[in-house]
Amino acid sequence: MLEKIAVNFMAGVPAVVKPSEYTSFLTEVVVRDIISSNILPEGALQLIVGLGRGILDHVQTEDTVTFTGSAKTGKALKALPQIAERSVSFNLEADSLNACILGEKAVPGTPEFDLFIKEVVKEITIKTGQKCTAVRRIFVPDSLIEDAQSALAKRLASTVVGDPSVEGVRMGALVSHLQRDRVREHATTLARTQNLVYGSIDEVLVQGADAKLGAFISPLLFRNNDPFENTDVHDIECFGPVATLMPYKSMDDAITLARMGKGSLVSSIVTPDDQEAMDYVLGAGSMHGRVLVLNERCAKESTGHGSPMPLLTHGGPGRAGGGEEMGGKRGVLHYLQRTAIQGHPTTISKITQQFQVGADMPEANPHVFRKHFEELVIGETVFTHKHTVTDADIVNFANVSGDNFYAHMDATSLEGTIFERRVAHGYFVLSKAAGLFVDPKKGPVLLNYGIEEARFTKPVYPGATLGVRFTVKEKTDQEKRNEEDIAKGIVKFLVDVYDETSETVALATILTMVRKIDQSK
Repeated sequence: MLEKIAVNFMAGVPAVVKPSEYTSFLTEVVVRDIISSNILPEGALQLIVGLGRGILDHVQTEDTVTFTGSAKTGKALKALPQIAERSVSFNLEADSLNACILGEKAVPGTPEFDLFIKEVVKEITIKTGQKCTAVRRIFVPDSLIEDAQSALAKRLASTVVGDPSVEGVRMGALVSHLQRDRVREHATTLARTQNLVYGSIDEVLVQGADAKLGAFISPLLFRNNDPFENTDVHDIECFGPVATLMPYKSMDDAITLARMGKGSLVSSIVTPDDQEAMDYVLGAGSMHGRVLVLNERCAKESTGHGSPMPLLTHGGPGRAGGGEEMGGKRGVLHYLQRTAIQGHPTTISKITQQFQVGADMPEANPHVFRKHFEELVIGETVFTHKHTVTDADIVNFANVSGDNFYAHMDATSLEGTIFERRVAHGYFVLSKAAGLFVDPKKGPVLLNYGIEEARFTKPVYPGATLGVRFTVKEKTDQEKRNEEDIAKGIVKFLVDVYDETSETVALATILTMVRKIDQSK
């Protein structure tokens, strides 16, 4: 819930949360704490507990529905007539049959083999296997299947099940008896076409708790020696600590088997061989929202198979729902309405409050560096004095910067290049532009802290005369961090450097911090 509603609030959209009726007791406690903390505006977070029948009858075109859970339930909701008829935005992130592949070069004794065993067992047992990204299918080279089975069973045997508050316990109970019974039911079905090689479907040894009263279950490892024929494993998901070990004969086989899951949120391959990793990613990538390539070099920084990175697309195709992980900037944009606007650049600049090239550029008076944040108007422009570039400028800049690239310093080496004669450094052009547009006296501008979108669009030769159109491009308000902080905002300025023919030779956006008049805000 928390990762979903975070992007709602960042987008300025209230959230109505409907948890599973079987886990709602926990959700209610969390929501109650959030509401009582007063960190959110009233009504920003609302909770519906129970079966929730009929709540989607009220969604409208401007609403967004995000669903995380079983593929069956998600697809049923997505197919509701009111969702289709009103074109309601629906993001489905469904539980999937995620796969982890051991590369052919990751033999026992290599760091990658040990990483593979550790990662798979972690994904089987963390959250008692009840997460949408958990590893359900394990593929290893057929020559290594005995080694892999032995290592997995040994590590699973060290996983103590019981009350998580007890020292040494590594896996707790499932969320409810109903969930436990469903896992047992699906595991029993899988047992008809594959062998259980670790754990018991009906019995489990626990510490600090009663195995009969709690919703405990043993980690279960199946083995399927013929995954191309015994295909239940590619269709049935046990939403708990259950996974199946299977052999493959070649990387092509591994790719085909991974794709037989019919679309997954995430897949991973553990291999020291980058060519092997490339072959797998190119072959299997289209059926997975995310692919983790794990080896010794990245292991310390890796977040692991089951932990999505918010800046990565994490939703998967097919069975996984075709949606996206609602995290980071991508999640925020999911809740924002997007509308294309046509019109004159001046009009669009006014509507968007971002300067558009071609819009009116009224001359700033006084200079924009003499104005506070509130006084600056989008589009107002400083038209600077001019400067004629000389050979001495180029030589002096080379001496200061140490940039003695041949095109700047050796006129005899230009044959076969795009340059007619020695050319001024692009960074000299920007530096000179700053000398032209800056008003040096102390004023509201506190600092310049960066350049974006810098482009050199035309060669500048000695004799060219440069001027700058320096335009207020965009303004972003900033809140004070504390009472002592300076009240300020961020202003982006468009730097348009042009020559004597009025053609643009360089473009850049500079970012400045500008003081406000009203220091109370």
